Amino acid sequence: MKLNQLSIFAENKPGSLNKICKLLAENNIDILTLSLADTTDFGILRVITKDWEKARDVLTRNQIIVRVTDVVAVEVPNRPGGMCSILDTLSRYSINVEYMYAFAATKAAIIIFRFDAPDVAIEKLKADDAVKFVEPEDIFQ
Repeated sequence: MKLNQLSIFAENKPGSLNKICKLLAENNIDILTLSLADTTDFGILRVITKDWEKARDVLTRNQIIVRVTDVVAVEVPNRPGGMCSILDTLSRYSINVEYMYAFAATKAAIIIFRFDAPDVAIEKLKADDAVKFVEPEDIFQ
């Protein structure tokens, strides 16, 4: 149910993102999806990769701060309102979405959610037959 996401601290200055991406590329680590949020001084680069342990180790060895967090991937129909049933369920049980980002797949989008209570969110979303969880083996082929 859960995926391991790397949350990578990146200084908000030219070349920081490039350094991280080059380190991953040089170590043959493929990024499936990513999101970048910034502040004035730094950004948090969130990365999903099949080789998350290797990526964490490579970045850490290069003095880059990395934290592993659990996220949940859910498939949603790629149409207006496709995400509403999931958000309705989360609202009904007062489950907070800390952040989310998406990437397009074939006939659906895959939404990556970070919840304040991931296990509770999974349990409640499982009860909704319309929710299709995306397992690591579904996306890392």
